[in-house]
Amino acid sequence: MTMPTEQPTPEPGPGAGNTPRPVPVPYAPEGTLAGDPAHDPAEAPFLGLLATGAAAEEYERPVLRARAGGATAGRLAALERAKLLALRVRAELEDRRRREAELSALYATAHDLAGLRDLDAVLRAIVRRARSLLGTEVAYLTLNDPSAGDTYMRVTDGSVSARFQQLRLGMGEGLGGLVAQTARPYVTDSYFHDERFRHTHTIDSGVQDEGLVAILGVPLMLGSGVIGVLFAADRRERVFEHGQIALLAAHAAHAAVAIDTANLLAETRKTLTELEAANEIIRDRSAVIERASDVHDRLTELVLRGGGVQDVAGAVAEVLHGEVEFTEPGGAPAEALDRSRADGHAVRDGADWVAAVGAGGEVLGALVLRGHPALDPVDQRTLERAAMVTSLLLLARRTAGEAEQRVRGELLDDLLNAADRDPRLLRERAARVGADLDAPHVVLAARTDGPRPDDAHSHGTDRHRLRSAASHLAATRRGLAAVRDGGAVLLLPLGPDDDPAHTARETAARLGAALHLPVTVGASAPVPAPAARPAAVADAYAEARRCREALGALGRAGQGAAAADFGFLGLLLADTRDVDGFVHRTLGAVTDYDARRGTELLRTLGAYFACGMSPARTKDALHVHVNTVAQRLDRVSRLLGPDWQTPARALEIQLALRLHQLSSGVAGDTGA
Repeated sequence: MTMPTEQPTPEPGPGAGNTPRPVPVPYAPEGTLAGDPAHDPAEAPFLGLLATGAAAEEYERPVLRARAGGATAGRLAALERAKLLALRVRAELEDRRRREAELSALYATAHDLAGLRDLDAVLRAIVRRARSLLGTEVAYLTLNDPSAGDTYMRVTDGSVSARFQQLRLGMGEGLGGLVAQTARPYVTDSYFHDERFRHTHTIDSGVQDEGLVAILGVPLMLGSGVIGVLFAADRRERVFEHGQIALLAAHAAHAAVAIDTANLLAETRKTLTELEAANEIIRDRSAVIERASDVHDRLTELVLRGGGVQDVAGAVAEVLHGEVEFTEPGGAPAEALDRSRADGHAVRDGADWVAAVGAGGEVLGALVLRGHPALDPVDQRTLERAAMVTSLLLLARRTAGEAEQRVRGELLDDLLNAADRDPRLLRERAARVGADLDAPHVVLAARTDGPRPDDAHSHGTDRHRLRSAASHLAATRRGLAAVRDGGAVLLLPLGPDDDPAHTARETAARLGAALHLPVTVGASAPVPAPAARPAAVADAYAEARRCREALGALGRAGQGAAAADFGFLGLLLADTRDVDGFVHRTLGAVTDYDARRGTELLRTLGAYFACGMSPARTKDALHVHVNTVAQRLDRVSRLLGPDWQTPARALEIQLALRLHQLSSGVAGDTGA
């Protein structure tokens, strides 16, 4: 009888906990034949089955063959024991292979998740892998919403119901809410018949719409906190084994880390994007600040070197890359100018920006940036700073101008009021303002003749504007200006080719354009040297006033004229009776022609008027043919102009003829 002996137990290795117990090996006495089934150890046939990985039903065949071969009861009992032991070993090996497959799948899952960076891609991979690992029909994942205090459906795989895909589960509601609340896995093979869960109409409707029956849910843990729940579910009853629960839990642990990593990467990318945007803003701000600093330096330099308003506008236009224009108060958009003045900032007006230029409540104008609708706040501040500098320049210019106006006005007042002033002192004072009182000058009397304003304030404003315009004109012409008798008086130099009448007309036009009102200007005869003869300036002013009043009386308001422009009336208006000048202005063309050609046009003209402007009687008086008279009168028309026979011109010509005869001491024989 063979006695079973045990082989020595091997030393436990790293996997000793999973090593099967030693298998008893029957003792084979000497002389037995190897391979004899009757004498082989009972475990031998089962070892072959284990080696080939045979199915469980194959393990019955060695016992059946032994029974059919008439084996003893002891042999059959040994085979039964060996079969059971082999089946146990087979089950252990199957379990190991399954665990190895699961571990391999988990490793592959971790590897796949580690390669993903996008959160949505990570979540989809987690759910898809969970469905694959457990072989379920549906897998899905919910994430906790701390602000709402619930958990919501985030990703599904295998789901067909839109209602189910939009579920939100309150903490403790349904299977998922309970997992999220307790941080423990829960499983049910029939959800609707499981009373452990708090069923709600919303959740049950969604689950029923999806057709789920068996559900397994495990928490997604980060540290001690739950961030969501991972589910695997079938549309039929199913019992999830402990190994499957552990497998899904292990997968959920990897998934939670992957989700956290993806969130961190997303936050990092977001932070980097925000940092890049912040850096871009900083770069833009730095560039804007540099531009503002550049403008500040340029404006400071402009002020120090005495630059003007247009220089400021040009500097700002160059920095802001646009067109900047300074406009008077009437040239800027009224509504935008009022808003800018009230707010104290530049305001947008369509595609333009308007910055009011003012001081002490007075609007001096505006800086207008054209065609630049998008303006950085710092650039807007640059425009406002330029407007402030412009107001300072205007005030400084006004102050200097007013001081110069006072100096010029006081000097002209002294010339008009004090005839005994020292000529040397007058010349010195004039030199300080760039005037030369030894040169010929003309005195001009100007007055606005527009519709009289109803209020005294407006009337005073007009006089102030006339004074400013007259002072500006005098300064540009190196002359003097002052306010007197409700109007302005100017003392302007005369060039070699200038005459008082032309100067009066030009002055009336320029002052009228500046004030947008008609300005009437009377001019005096030339004053040769005002410094040498101060009294002549006062006399000339009186003459200029008479000419100005005569223009108004004749309905010629808004024009300019000198005494010479009034014909024989000029003899009455002029301070000196320039008879020869009047005669020459009236008849000079005829007398000069007679002197050059030896003709008798002047004698014919006198006879023509003496004979009542009758050619027939004139030819008798001159003893010439009537055609000769006609030819001479035609020549006179070409010399004096076609209107010489009009009543006004005829009167002046006859008066000039009389004065010419008296001054020459010759009595005409025409009876004139």
